[in-house]
Amino acid sequence: MDIKKIKTLGQLKKSGYQPLGVKEEIRKNLVNSIRNKENPFEGILGYEDTVIPDTERALLSRHNILFLGLRGQAKTRMARQMIELLDEYIPVVAGSEVNDDPLNPLSKYARDLIAEHGDETPVQWLHRSERYGEKLATPDVSVADLIGDIDPIKAANLKLSFADEKVIHYGIIPRSNRGIFVINELPDLQARIQVALFNILQEGDIQIRGFKLRMPLDILFVFTANPEDYTNRGSIVTPLKDRIESQILTHYPKDIETSLAITEQEAEILPEQKDKIDVSDLVKRLVEQVAFEARANEYVDKKSGVSARLTIAAFENAVSSAERRAIIHNEKNTQVWISDLSGIIPAITGKIELVYEGEQEGPYQVAVNLLDKAIRTQFAQYFPNPDQLKKRRGSGKRSVEEKEPENPYKTISRWFDAGNHLDLLLDMKDADKIAALYKVDGLYGFVKKYYPHANEKENALLMEFVLHGLSAYSMISKKMIAGKIEFKDLVGSMMNLGSINMDDEESGFSEEDY
Repeated sequence: MDIKKIKTLGQLKKSGYQPLGVKEEIRKNLVNSIRNKENPFEGILGYEDTVIPDTERALLSRHNILFLGLRGQAKTRMARQMIELLDEYIPVVAGSEVNDDPLNPLSKYARDLIAEHGDETPVQWLHRSERYGEKLATPDVSVADLIGDIDPIKAANLKLSFADEKVIHYGIIPRSNRGIFVINELPDLQARIQVALFNILQEGDIQIRGFKLRMPLDILFVFTANPEDYTNRGSIVTPLKDRIESQILTHYPKDIETSLAITEQEAEILPEQKDKIDVSDLVKRLVEQVAFEARANEYVDKKSGVSARLTIAAFENAVSSAERRAIIHNEKNTQVWISDLSGIIPAITGKIELVYEGEQEGPYQVAVNLLDKAIRTQFAQYFPNPDQLKKRRGSGKRSVEEKEPENPYKTISRWFDAGNHLDLLLDMKDADKIAALYKVDGLYGFVKKYYPHANEKENALLMEFVLHGLSAYSMISKKMIAGKIEFKDLVGSMMNLGSINMDDEESGFSEEDY
């Protein structure tokens, strides 16, 4: 029978419909989902062996849940996807503000309507998408917002006494009855508001302004909190925390492959950008590595965390940097070069919280350092690690038979040592950049040795990567000035800077110029 054809309480009774509590309903659908080897949390990556199993155990246990984790760890997204575990439709008394079950009404409105109309009481069908409520906890949230209050205007219009239950204006929690209700950033709620929530979780009912009102609400509560909040902005009151049966710890991606998949899934790249801009796996990994470096960096506040939104925004910026350059030169196609990653700096500075030392260093400089560290880390995955070469060369005496390890970067570094330099403009044409890279002795041959099957574009990108990598390992110098990146020999660059500093007073230059 088509449930939507059921329009009255009498028809509902004849259909044999049996109501389930929302937690029982979710449990039933989750059991079927697990049996059918379906994932109710599609698109949540990196949690397959940790957070998702913990959440499923909590839901099977019919628990209220607290997701505890740093920013950008998909806590709210997990809660929102629980909607898919609800039945597609449930019957409610038509016109009820609190989604009254026709077979077990809670509100005075529903009880009076059924008493008046009996089996002819009108029934509506509520879709699962309408059975979700969410509130961001802020210090100004009141008990009236969440639970309800007496509405004097309603009392005056209906000419009712304040003692009449009909004058109550229900808050967002009663209106989420028979559904899922989420409170984000729970510690930000004032303690007295949290105490009001405790009564709902403990007794399953609500109390409004001293009314003798018992409404055993049927709600799955999901809370989210950041561990930082426990010390910086507030705390969860002990009785409330005790009543939340399952506390589930979320986390950031544990490996770069998962991080890559998340960014690939979430980044909003337009079809016209995809057609015009090629993004290599190398560039994608560099963008992800920035977040990993930030989470371990001494200048970045670890308690605040580094959201996955950093890499998503950074990836979008990298593509847009290449697109802007292609538009300037009217090029039909291009790729994201390593130099285009200078365009991701704004995405980094806005997504990290710095400790005192980081503030002293400055957000821009910290972001630049993070990008350099990412290049340094990834460089060792593609080419011989210059640090290991240095260690082997300085490891002490060798036997006659043992040769000193050959430095594969020797030809490249000698070219710079001879006084040569290379300027790569940030908005350079692809053909001009490739031509400039070929000027560096040994650079093409070095890349071809390790990647013999790379095509021309891949070769050129790797050649540029080598220069940035050698700079990150302090084998050559790199300086960003006035829309270009200048590569020079390290010693000459340092001596030149030292002589300029000595003449600062005469020349009028200051340290900030460098």
